[in-house]
Amino acid sequence: MKDINTKDSSNPITASEFFFIKLGGKGGWEKECIKGENPCIRLGFRSNQHQECLAGNWKAVRDYWLNTEKKTAGKATETTNQIKTFYTASENAMWITFYQRKLWWCFADKNVNELADGSRVRKTLRPWSCEDFFGKDLHVDCLSGALTKVQMFQGTICKVKESGYLLRRLNGDYPDEVRATEGSLQQLEADVKKLIHLLGWKDFEILCDLIFRHAGWQRLSRLGKDVKTIDMELLEPVTDKHAQVQIKFEADLKTFNEYKHRFEELNSDAQAYFVVFQPKHGLEKHQSDESVILLTGERLAKLVVSAGLTRWLIQKTS
Repeated sequence: MKDINTKDSSNPITASEFFFIKLGGKGGWEKECIKGENPCIRLGFRSNQHQECLAGNWKAVRDYWLNTEKKTAGKATETTNQIKTFYTASENAMWITFYQRKLWWCFADKNVNELADGSRVRKTLRPWSCEDFFGKDLHVDCLSGALTKVQMFQGTICKVKESGYLLRRLNGDYPDEVRATEGSLQQLEADVKKLIHLLGWKDFEILCDLIFRHAGWQRLSRLGKDVKTIDMELLEPVTDKHAQVQIKFEADLKTFNEYKHRFEELNSDAQAYFVVFQPKHGLEKHQSDESVILLTGERLAKLVVSAGLTRWLIQKTS
């Protein structure tokens, strides 16, 4: 993932037009279109007008919706315009939609094909993406409401009014104030990481306890007292999920793998966490997996800042 403070103007994301598309009634086609074997954009409005659409005979298309489907003049025009956009938008037009709380975008091939059920598709030129230029996920919670409200559109296709903001967001063209603040945050996390290494062992255990409490976990066992292999047993009361945590002052990759095996022997449905004060001998480069989540330096520093524990850390290390 690129740093947002590292400006790179090579191959920025560009588009001639921007359209929002709703993939099926209540999003029924979203998964298939976005993550299926043949990524595409897909249009309903089933009719026998595919050849007329390919020929650009939009009067015949409107007449069908007006006279055969008995839509009002306004609705017939609105439906025709959406179909026309689907058929005529260039390959340089960007299509966006929302799926699993993320914004997804793509560019589509100019060819339109009719499926057996009467719906029409345009294959994407590249797979759908839910990331910006810097590789950051485009979660709706991190996007302007002025843009995300387009998903409330009652039709199927519409122009994206906030296209300027969308393009800046996709290219990571953040305001200078955002870049400055991000830089300050990264420096704070780096400093916090250094402070963590000044903690005594007991205070480090307490810090781990506070981090998990901030995340909504409730401790069911005393720190490092009750069960071999487990320093903390936790409960997430809303979901009733359990977690088991092992905290080490220092550990290498061999020790981590030994405890991973011990967690497996417990045969528990609880999520396992392995927190290390000073990782060494290969563990500092080990990639965490779902079976046992590894928490070390940088990740711990981010959690401390996120949990608002920076001042507590300063007081403990002063």
